[in-house]
Amino acid sequence: MTMAQIITPLESSTNTMTQSPTLVACLLFFSACSVAANLHAADRGRLIFSDDFQRNESQELKDEVGNGWGTNSERRAGGNKQVDLRNGAMYIYLHKDADHGVSVTHPAEFRNGSVELKFMLEHPKDTLGLNFADLECKEVWAGHLFKVVIGVKQTELADLKTGVMDLKTREARKANTLTPARQAELKTKSKKFDYKLDTGTWYTAVATVNGDTLSVSIDGKHVGSFSSPGIAHPTKRMLRLAVHRNVVVDDLKIYSRD
Repeated sequence: MTMAQIITPLESSTNTMTQSPTLVACLLFFSACSVAANLHAADRGRLIFSDDFQRNESQELKDEVGNGWGTNSERRAGGNKQVDLRNGAMYIYLHKDADHGVSVTHPAEFRNGSVELKFMLEHPKDTLGLNFADLECKEVWAGHLFKVVIGVKQTELADLKTGVMDLKTREARKANTLTPARQAELKTKSKKFDYKLDTGTWYTAVATVNGDTLSVSIDGKHVGSFSSPGIAHPTKRMLRLAVHRNVVVDDLKIYSRD
């Protein structure tokens, strides 16, 4: 073998890349995507909680989510299991005996911040709710502040604190004594955005709170923003995943920019 026939690994790599501009372009593209993703995550602030659900329960009869999560299955579904960890994800489903939607909760204390998660809707009627709450806020029912509801056809953003979960408003609605003025005002407390999703497909959603503005993106695309006073509540203390049928969740992260 002559010296001319000996090619070092570096030379081989260089020659291959020189001969394959497409390969070079792909490598540069993926490198740029990686850097952009890291910068985007950094923009969200300080990571205060994350869960990849890579674990199993010790039994299959009751909810046993772990990692600080709670559920309402004991109170609202007769203790029947409504949350299952499998395949490295969290499967949430409404039990047939439940008298309320499933609520899977975790402490999440921040003023401004973001919640990022992967999710999958398996049926056209499935919806995923991200409900932000403060149980120390006594002016509203059950601490409800505001919410995001993602369905296969649209996404809704709503201010609950100054809207339907305000205690006086809630009582008036139950008694059917809401004034026409208040009824008209309530219509301004939520906004819906048309955004179609496919069932059986994983998506990544990011809900961002900045002052009195709530914004949502899915797979990096802006879905909508909504501004209302209740969103600016000084302390969000809890995240509730609200499910009325079935939803699969994975890789959840909570960020604070305080």
